[in-house]
Amino acid sequence: MEINSICICGAGTMGSGIAQAAAQAGLATILYEVNPAVLQKAQSGIDRNLQSLVEKGKITADQKLQTYGLIRFTDDLQTCLADVFIEAIVEKPELKIALFNQLAELNHGDVIFASNTSSLSITEIAKGVLHPERVIGMHFFNPATIMKLVEVVNTPFTNTATTEAIISLAKQLKKTAVVCTDSPGFIVNRVARPYYIESLRLLEEGHAEKEQLDRLLEATGFKMGPFKLMDLIGHDINYAVSCSVWEQLGKPERLKPSPLQEEKVKQGKLGKKTGEGFYKYE
Repeated sequence: MEINSICICGAGTMGSGIAQAAAQAGLATILYEVNPAVLQKAQSGIDRNLQSLVEKGKITADQKLQTYGLIRFTDDLQTCLADVFIEAIVEKPELKIALFNQLAELNHGDVIFASNTSSLSITEIAKGVLHPERVIGMHFFNPATIMKLVEVVNTPFTNTATTEAIISLAKQLKKTAVVCTDSPGFIVNRVARPYYIESLRLLEEGHAEKEQLDRLLEATGFKMGPFKLMDLIGHDINYAVSCSVWEQLGKPERLKPSPLQEEKVKQGKLGKKTGEGFYKYE
């Protein structure tokens, strides 16, 4: 399958980052978002990101205009026609299923539906979609314009053509595709849970301070310490992933989500995006 156009549904941090990466790869890109304010913020953010690349000498002003011109911003689902759809909307399976089914009715019979979910079951999403063989996981990492890894998540329904097309798309986007089978947390979020949870536990039990833990883990080779990274990801997202993986694996004690992080979510101290998490941001 030749992929010439792509539609990203959801213009939050992840969705807008994927859209920018697609446009930088030369793909005709649609960024769909129901909330006009979020769409406007994404539009301004992409323009600002591209201008920063110009100022750093990584692209020319003409390349910026060409890339930005490849993105169509819309809040009208009826105009969303593409070869591949990647959803990056709220983490509720019923909403993802409803979106894919609406898009299936509007588009040709070979389109692919990819979910960027970080922890929900792709299999359960596929079960509710009209063409489950064309549903797959395509999990990007934040920031999507920079991070090279993409998890390509197969379900028992996914056909070979869909998998091959998404691997090819990842290469077009200059990403490294790692193919895995649908399971709680896939690969990265499953492996990463102890990194966050044990660090939170050490802080809760008074064995170390967050700054000390961040410094120590960065000194061992991690690019970001756990508390800085959770602030970057957003505690609402990180905590939700921890809860999802914990529940899907039968609630093992070693992976029990942190009450300290839960409190951050309740307080609205979600990290960089709200100006405060474990650290404060201007």
